[in-house]
Amino acid sequence: MIYTNSDGGARGNPGPGAIGVIVRKEGKILVKYSCMVGSYVTNNIAEYEGLIKALQLASKHTKEVTCILDSELVVKQLLGKYKVRNPRLMELFLKVQKEQENFKVVKYKCVSRWNKFQQIADELLNEELEKNGFKKKVFR
Repeated sequence: MIYTNSDGGARGNPGPGAIGVIVRKEGKILVKYSCMVGSYVTNNIAEYEGLIKALQLASKHTKEVTCILDSELVVKQLLGKYKVRNPRLMELFLKVQKEQENFKVVKYKCVSRWNKFQQIADELLNEELEKNGFKKKVFR
């Protein structure tokens, strides 16, 4: 079984957004990936974009995947526990459904943002934002 950890975030929510993704097997990281996903996106849009990229990357390694996110909203929407009401999120939800066709088994799991692998995905997206000139806000 391959595992992915994906994260998406926007500075400002909405604002410039990025994703961070890792693909791993038995604790060994096979792929690290990050990129910008837009100049004016919400955190939820970025979370979906991260999951879509995670599925694309995982499909190169396996037909069975467990996708791990820290977004309860996205996971519960994918599991049918929450309705997808936002039209933009529905577009992304349908893209996820399409990507699932590349697998025999797809599982979704929500974890704390403090999960060690989830923190790596978070670091990747924050590095991407900072590399593109979007600094973290410092609160004093």
